[in-house]
Amino acid sequence: MASFHHELKSGKKGTAKEHARYISREGRHKSKGDLMFSGHGNMPCWASADPTAFWNTADAHERKNAAAFREHVTALPNELSRPELEELVDEFVKELVGSKPYQFAVHAPKSALEGSTNTHLHLMFSDRMDDGIERTPAQSFKRYNAKHPELGGWKKDSGGKERLELRDQMIAMRRKWAEVQNTALEKYGHASRVDYRTLKQQGIDRTAESHLGQTAIKMMTREEKETYLASRQ
Repeated sequence: MASFHHELKSGKKGTAKEHARYISREGRHKSKGDLMFSGHGNMPCWASADPTAFWNTADAHERKNAAAFREHVTALPNELSRPELEELVDEFVKELVGSKPYQFAVHAPKSALEGSTNTHLHLMFSDRMDDGIERTPAQSFKRYNAKHPELGGWKKDSGGKERLELRDQMIAMRRKWAEVQNTALEKYGHASRVDYRTLKQQGIDRTAESHLGQTAIKMMTREEKETYLASRQ
């Protein structure tokens, strides 16, 4: 059954390269064995064939205490086949990332609680926007210079926006993602739909589930798991 989950995270300077390796299941993360497919796009010419070079440069030259990347983490409907999921992810990237540099990976691990497949997307992207001015990799991540753009780095999309504006932007983003998923579900003949609204906004009187995490689930007894699943039903 399709369910809606979407969150937007930020990654600090110094964490981008390793997180990219994590989502693409490279190096020590390869043994997880749950990677369905991955890709990248909109990278500058110096990183077009190697997104690691982009994140490595962000880690090295992004301003102190600034976000080196942002990331959408979102559930994907298990009803869709792999080609249909690839089409859905492509649409999601176009709608919510646009022309920003990005790297993504779709994971399909087995749920530790139910044994079902937990298909989800990790979509890393840079908040910096390429304005067509030729810069060195290092300069690209310097502070933006409004008066003389050629002397500074790329401008950040979130730069100068107030908290309420960013909140409204996030709500619109969640709404759009729900619409994109529902369009795909309808297109391929599935009756299930997702809803981006909170349970309260939907008029559902129950407490939202908390994410248990792999560690907590492993510590549960069989009886505790059965009780939890019965309560969920």
